[in-house]
Amino acid sequence: MYGSIAAIGMGLAVIGAAIGIGRVGASAMEAIARQPEAVGDIRSNMILMAALVEGAALIAIVMSFLVSNPA
Repeated sequence: MYGSIAAIGMGLAVIGAAIGIGRVGASAMEAIARQPEAVGDIRSNMILMAALVEGAALIAIVMSFLVSNPA
């Protein structure tokens, strides 16, 4: 019963992470185009934010998997 709901939750987590990382990357490219001398700071902040978004998506996927398979 909970398997299909968990699958939808996993899919939404992946789609949300993809959109979030895409927006982070696009904003970073725009910031680098506006201020090329700050490329190092922008790149490091971009990688940090992408990792945080991916971590949140991974937690959502694990939580939906745990809900679908109760021990």
